[in-house]
Amino acid sequence: MALHLNAALSIDTVNASPVPSSESPHQSTCLYGRPAVRLFCTAKRKQQVMPKRALRAATLARRRELTPEQVSAHSLELQRRFLALPEYHRARVIALYSPIQHEAQTSLVAHQALSAGKSLLYPAVEGEDIQFRRVASLSELVPGRFGILEPTGEPCRPCDADLIVVPGVAFDMFGRRIGYGKGYYDRSLHLLEGSGKLVAFCYDFQLSEAIVGEPHDVTMDLIVTELRVVRVNKNI
Repeated sequence: MALHLNAALSIDTVNASPVPSSESPHQSTCLYGRPAVRLFCTAKRKQQVMPKRALRAATLARRRELTPEQVSAHSLELQRRFLALPEYHRARVIALYSPIQHEAQTSLVAHQALSAGKSLLYPAVEGEDIQFRRVASLSELVPGRFGILEPTGEPCRPCDADLIVVPGVAFDMFGRRIGYGKGYYDRSLHLLEGSGKLVAFCYDFQLSEAIVGEPHDVTMDLIVTELRVVRVNKNI
């Protein structure tokens, strides 16, 4: 089971006081913080990090056990936390995703964003990558590859979005992400790492203290769960 962090890192939580930090590895790292993060994980947490494949299987199994009521309740609280963030209020263009397999829902954010006059982008699978396309209504989403609802309009550059909300199977406190193993988001968003644009949506049990990362894994700037908001990138 994934291990949760208690007080090793500073966490910004909406409507709550930050947890104090006394030995955060972020304090001595650069924007991406990768060399120090890897050293920290290797030297201090090696025996506690679950292998990537095992963590993916365990987390997906736990997510499948969620009832529809739990998915709705957790997703509602998660989205409310996101909507309260100053980053959301500043953003004019937001990229979301169409949830599958009990992923956190995004429809509340979509409706609120459209009502506020913000532009919405959704991903569509194109070959080995994903393209983000603008939608004016959720009714424009149609089943695409893998049965996921996708847009059909003209593609936009990922960098055109002010915030890109990313799904995943597991995340850690350093922003590392485990997806489904296809690498679509990794390939499409790697150049935006550290930009302050990348936001993960996940349930709190999907958030681990540390996971096994690989060089191609895209790193998040913010992680939003139903219980907290983790600011990985302290420069935003």
